[in-house]
Amino acid sequence: MDNRRCKCQWCGMKMSVPIGAQTVSCPRCQSVIQLQPARNYGFANFPPANNNMSSRFPAYPARPGRMSPHASNFQPQQFNMSPQMNNMLPPAVHGRKRAVLCGITYRGHPKSLEGSINDVLSMRYFLVEKLGFPNASVLVLTEDERDPYKYPTKTNIRSALRWLVHGCQPGDSLVFHYSGHGTRVRDHDGDEIDGHDESLCPVDYETEGRILDDEINDTIVRPLPRGATLHGIIDTCFSGTFLDLPFLCRINRDGYFMWEDHRISTYKGTRGGIAISISACDDHQNSADTTAFTGVPTGALTYSFIQTLEQETKLTYGRLLISMQNKIHEAQMRMGLNGANETQEPQLSSSVQFDIHSKMVAL
Repeated sequence: MDNRRCKCQWCGMKMSVPIGAQTVSCPRCQSVIQLQPARNYGFANFPPANNNMSSRFPAYPARPGRMSPHASNFQPQQFNMSPQMNNMLPPAVHGRKRAVLCGITYRGHPKSLEGSINDVLSMRYFLVEKLGFPNASVLVLTEDERDPYKYPTKTNIRSALRWLVHGCQPGDSLVFHYSGHGTRVRDHDGDEIDGHDESLCPVDYETEGRILDDEINDTIVRPLPRGATLHGIIDTCFSGTFLDLPFLCRINRDGYFMWEDHRISTYKGTRGGIAISISACDDHQNSADTTAFTGVPTGALTYSFIQTLEQETKLTYGRLLISMQNKIHEAQMRMGLNGANETQEPQLSSSVQFDIHSKMVAL
């Protein structure tokens, strides 16, 4: 069979793949690389591709925004809901560094996301190979997993979040990375300034329901003990306050910032630890998959986060946020998308207020 050469855009490994193959899995970093563009099922309100752009860079965003598919068109039976049962259990909790990485493509649905699994595999490679997270302490949930406990159902995601914080001690560093659809729903308990809760959509959310930010906060933020740190890397729509943290940082292009207090009545903090969320956009904005960065579908937030941390050392949270915003803005400008409705601004929220230009990023 005739082969051709390609290069992994994440780790740089050169590979030989059969001509006509549409995807290939990198043997080094396990990233899934799409070799031929799939059919575009973009949301109706996203602009069409710019015919003047190079075919390497379809219009940004190249994939639908990471909001919930329309309920009336979403049929869970379209998905492979029965991965091979092999009686495997979630890994034992161990290690001072632990991570839950959840990527959902909603495979088989017209508004599927091509980049979510790429995001998770790239994040796993980054955490393990660059930041020293033990591979056994990184729990991955995607539709590609054959272990039924790692399929991204509502039950499994809930279990994974409990696993992440179980037995957490001072000095532990925890990461929760989510790449998939997100929605806003009406707040019924009066703890949201804007009157809406944010939520993630498990692969079976149409039958089992969403997971609200209230529950995410209860599960992984409130139990965090003094001396422990949690980072949420949230690549979805409407995600500015996805972890329901008390303080949201507002920053302009010149680096001036202020903290908004989102506390109303319900305590949303920790047991003394620090929880920080870096999310794709504000609560009223959409995020998206795009091929603008590498030619392969990725989440703009995930890609810009990893690239910034790889390129710069001794990084402050202020520098991280500004760099990610600039990378995404440059991609949008390059694609001719700079209108108000096309803006995606990464957000920073936290359980405590701090000087973002002096506090160093430490995962």
